[in-house]
Amino acid sequence: MPTITIDNQTVEVEQGTTILNAAARLGIEIPTLCYREGVKPQTACMVCVVKVMGRKGLLPSCATIAEDGMVVESETDEVRQARRMALELMLGDHVGDCIGPCQTTCPANMDIPGMIRLIGEGRLAEAVALVKERIPFPAVLGRICPELCERACRRGRLDAPVSIKLLKRFVGDFDIWAKQRHLPVCRPATGKSVAVVGAGPAGLAAAYYLRIAGHSCTVYDDRERPGGMLRYGVPESELPHWVLDAEIEPLVRMGIEFRAGVRVGEAVSLEELRARYDACVIAVGDVGEWVEGFAGVPVEGKALAADRGTHQSPLPDVFVAGAALSPSRYAVRAVAGGRSVAQAVHLFLQGEQPAGAGRPYSVHIRTMDADELEQFATDTPRHARVRIPTGQPGGYTEVQARMEAARCLHCECAELDTCRLRQLGLAYHAGPTRYHGERRRFERDMSHPLLVHEPGKCIACGLCVQIAADSGEELGLSFVGRGFTVRVAVPFGRPLSDGLREAARACAEACPTAALTLREHFPHSSLPEPQTPAPRFRRRRRMLRRPFGRRRSSG
Repeated sequence: MPTITIDNQTVEVEQGTTILNAAARLGIEIPTLCYREGVKPQTACMVCVVKVMGRKGLLPSCATIAEDGMVVESETDEVRQARRMALELMLGDHVGDCIGPCQTTCPANMDIPGMIRLIGEGRLAEAVALVKERIPFPAVLGRICPELCERACRRGRLDAPVSIKLLKRFVGDFDIWAKQRHLPVCRPATGKSVAVVGAGPAGLAAAYYLRIAGHSCTVYDDRERPGGMLRYGVPESELPHWVLDAEIEPLVRMGIEFRAGVRVGEAVSLEELRARYDACVIAVGDVGEWVEGFAGVPVEGKALAADRGTHQSPLPDVFVAGAALSPSRYAVRAVAGGRSVAQAVHLFLQGEQPAGAGRPYSVHIRTMDADELEQFATDTPRHARVRIPTGQPGGYTEVQARMEAARCLHCECAELDTCRLRQLGLAYHAGPTRYHGERRRFERDMSHPLLVHEPGKCIACGLCVQIAADSGEELGLSFVGRGFTVRVAVPFGRPLSDGLREAARACAEACPTAALTLREHFPHSSLPEPQTPAPRFRRRRRMLRRPFGRRRSSG
């Protein structure tokens, strides 16, 4: 039996074993896209290439047979660069969105499509939990958000964008009036403590996510009540104080301590806070007159000096967030900054290099023409944007929210979490836009009873062609065209349902890029049943907990 060496590890394998399988014996994972156990190697993607000593160039490990004495390297700079280039070429020709335009545009990177899907299915408690992974105050931002996400909504090119802001408000209000409010699960106590200076949106968000990470938090603010500009800069007609109080209430229940009426630099110095806590977060909004209170943190223009990626100031245990770091008039940007600084501080407290929250990895379809957009909107209800009738108090009813949710085109990938192309693109830092030629046209074939076919995502790996042939399909699939125009299709121009009768599910499960997707995995837009009543949230008067001052009615 041949014995080979891979990355300085030696293994004896049976005759006919490939380098890929030999590496697996050693626990070495070589990336693949066009390989699947039990299917003839396709050698199409060239992502599994390795360097074999004494051989010219790089070889596909999925089809190269191990020979006695062979020495293989699977992780050299040359190998990684070749894999990255192969991935970038495929990504540059990929006609699909990983993340929807709305989520990409949202400063907080909230999973908007996920929220909308859960609303449409009536799973409102789950929608609350999902939204609060990125935005702790949906009822607040659902009233004052600048609707950046709606400007990017692809539905807007058909008729009108989805009312994302009102749907977010609907989710936030649902939580406020729920019998059992959402409280995030906090990790076990780390024994670390953080002082947050400023109780505006950035400081509150920072405290929220640091507490979830298991750290104790104390929020200092010179005002009588928390909220910052949300309370003292936004007219109460736009943002009622009872809504703000209701959204802050869970932070107190999580164990976050608030110190009101305490001005850092007067009642307590930054140096005292640094001595008392393991880290400090400065989130005071517009720095202005606060500057003198933060000795040791220089000012650059209208902000405090700190790294915009890590949030870390020249004082290693002091971090800066929100408008104090990057001036902005949008509360949603401040909330995003609060979450990002919380991640950086958490890493710092664990003894790791601080890093803020980055943007998600995504490929994007460029601008669609009218015909492409019509295909994209196939099977989506075409009713008009749901507006709140004149005289109706509050936001959407549940039925109205579900009707509006049904308008979403669900631009995001149905296989976002399992797409191998995206996973490897992330792993190899492949640039999605490095190689951009003329974009293939968007197509979506929904004629098959089990499958959704999007040819623009196909990398011509050949897995589905081989699986269909092995399954004995009468027509099956084949490669059509030449060179860069090659694509997979049913012979003789026949429909997909004629080509894949027995092997449809196996082909979809093998597809590495979601070009073939099972309908059961594809986002569906469904309307509520007509006879469903239109319940309102309970409008009973109740007393909210008032840990910040006198109690007041929630009405």
